Amino acid sequence: MTQEGRNLTWHPHQVTKQDRWLRNSHKSALVWLTGLSASGKSTIANELEQALFVRQINTFVLDGDNVRHGLNKDLGFSPEHRRENLRRVGEVARLLVDAGILTIAAFISPYVEERARIRGLFGEGEFIETYVQCPLAICEQRDPKGLYRKARRGEVPEFTGVSAPYEEPATAELVLPTGELTVQQSVERIIGHLEKNRIIVGD
Repeated sequence: MTQEGRNLTWHPHQVTKQDRWLRNSHKSALVWLTGLSASGKSTIANELEQALFVRQINTFVLDGDNVRHGLNKDLGFSPEHRRENLRRVGEVARLLVDAGILTIAAFISPYVEERARIRGLFGEGEFIETYVQCPLAICEQRDPKGLYRKARRGEVPEFTGVSAPYEEPATAELVLPTGELTVQQSVERIIGHLEKNRIIVGD
C-alpha cells in the first residue's frame, strides 16, 4: 500500500443498501455475462435491461466496448491491461449494487481467477455468473465486427477463442446455450433466476 493509501478511510453511508432495497421494492445484484465474442452477451444484456426497466426495476448495463470509450480508454488489450479493465469494472459494479441498482455486465472475462476475484467483492447471492455458452463455430459465423476473421489472419493478437484461451465456468449460477436458445428465452431464464432467488418480485 502506498503512503497515500494509508491515509485513506472508508466512510460508511447512513443510507444503506438494504434501505435502498426497501425503497425500490427489489434487491440489487450483479448479473455477470461471460462468454466468447459474438456469443450473445451484449444482446442479452440489453434485452434484459429493457425487460427489467418496464417492470420498474432500477437497472444498468456495463458493456465491454462502452467502458473502453471512457473509464478504461487508457487501457490496451495486453493480459495486464485486460485484468485491470475487469478490476475497474468490478469496482464500478460494486458501487452500483451498493446504490441499489440491479447491474448487468457483459464481458468476455476469459479467466476463472478474474471472475472469482470479482465475485469476492459481493455478498452471498449478489454475483450471478451467467455463462453465455456458444460453440466457437457459431460465434465465428456471426462475427458481427469481423474480429474472428482478423484474428485468423493474425491481425488481432491474443484473441480469446483463437489465439488466447477461454476458461469455461464450472459453477456458474446460469448457463445459457445461445446456439439453441433465442434471446428472449435467455432473458426469461435470467429473470426466472432473479425471481426464484427473491431479488425481484414475480409478475
